[in-house]
Amino acid sequence: MDDVVLLSDPRIAAIAEPDAPQPGLVDLAGAADLVIDHRKEDPEGHWRRLRAPVADLLGTAAVLAADEGVALRLVEGFRPAALQGRYFHEYVATLRGLHPQADDATLRTLAARHVSPPEVAPHTAGAAVDVTLEAGGVELDLGSAVNATPEASGGRCYTGAPDVAGPAAEHRRLLIAIMDRAGFVNYPTEWWHWSYGDRYWAWSTGSRRALFGPA
Repeated sequence: MDDVVLLSDPRIAAIAEPDAPQPGLVDLAGAADLVIDHRKEDPEGHWRRLRAPVADLLGTAAVLAADEGVALRLVEGFRPAALQGRYFHEYVATLRGLHPQADDATLRTLAARHVSPPEVAPHTAGAAVDVTLEAGGVELDLGSAVNATPEASGGRCYTGAPDVAGPAAEHRRLLIAIMDRAGFVNYPTEWWHWSYGDRYWAWSTGSRRALFGPA
């Protein structure tokens, strides 16, 4: 994974934010063909909200999944900046315990494999989704748990992890095909994380400007 551009990379932060009004967040409760997971549920319903164009693409992905005989499950969409900051700093603290000799820059890079630095986080822009697949109401095996850290998963959280085999590999390839066709880009250290219109999407597609900034 040494060649992966992480969200901590200065080139991501250097991508310009939008200079035009942005569409608001829409609530996906009751969306057709889409399963709303509740493991990240919050009282305000933030986890099931997205920018309207991102929600439209997710609807397309849900239809594509249904055509394949599976269901797309949304684990998390929008994430408030304060929550993003908490996740990031908690993970940095965990990594500091694992790597006591590492400096702050190294810990920031290590953390960005799993939690984005708050200032560039796709989730806080309402532009990212954490998704998985289910069939018959049962979540499918895609090689690691959703949101598993590189440490906990032995690296199987990476989208291209070579040791994911059998049905899990087939399910992962199916999710990749569905999300690619719908227009999302993947963050390569997290098979479940896909985005559209954020800075990482802009980097991945060669766009000069993100479509969405912090919501």
